[in-house]
Amino acid sequence: MQIRVGYELIYDCPQPTPMILALHIHFTRASDVVVPDHLITSPAVPTTAYRDVFGNWCSRIVAPKGEIRLSTNAIVNDRGEPDVVAAAAQEHRVQDLPEETLVFLLGSRYCETDLLSEVAWGLFGKSPNGWGRVQAICDFVHQHIAFDYKQARATKTAWEAFNERTGVCRDFAHLAIAFCRCLNIPARYCTGYLSDIGIPPPYAPMDFAAWFEAYLGGCWYTFDARNNVRRVGRVLIARGRDATDVAISNTFGPNTLKSFKVWTDELSGGFP
Repeated sequence: MQIRVGYELIYDCPQPTPMILALHIHFTRASDVVVPDHLITSPAVPTTAYRDVFGNWCSRIVAPKGEIRLSTNAIVNDRGEPDVVAAAAQEHRVQDLPEETLVFLLGSRYCETDLLSEVAWGLFGKSPNGWGRVQAICDFVHQHIAFDYKQARATKTAWEAFNERTGVCRDFAHLAIAFCRCLNIPARYCTGYLSDIGIPPPYAPMDFAAWFEAYLGGCWYTFDARNNVRRVGRVLIARGRDATDVAISNTFGPNTLKSFKVWTDELSGGFP
């Protein structure tokens, strides 16, 4: 299948404002891209790109004073298959983990393993090893947190989400990641496009989505504590320790986000 993905973000800046943007489809999906997701700015401004320490493609601009519109409209090939299930995948002993996974065992800005360790072992210490344990974490988080856009805030951490029991998809991901790390399972935060393909209506307003990956049996596998079902049509944008590393924009000056639109739609009959 083919999926059209894109966004339109409009910022208003009272002065020229440097920005770092993490909005490009992840390089691991490069061979699937049919129409590239070039960053279009209006008014046009110089853009430079680089790959960050986690391998994500980022752009740098200086937004002029006034409004600036950032947009893209891309088409991606997709297998049309749900997230992989590997029920037999087992955990690794910490001493056997590859070095590149170790950073995803540590506490981070939004995933306070020190505060949640005792809770995690109390809840999941007797769960089945490996896949079953991570799924038990997803089941718990899915039931424990009530999804509520009105309760969203950029500073909410896993510990706060656990205690407040409300949040949005990033809060589900942060709490599940923190629990995994407490149990010595590497887990990393993911953000990207997630369509409603295969999901019955009614549909919520489209947004960038958050999920996570856990390292089991020598591979990284996708888990989604927010939806807690295997989904079709995920298009990864970025991975990191938590939302800090994959923010869609980091702005170095005052600004107002005046408009925010995201789309991800299955195409029928080829190109529109």
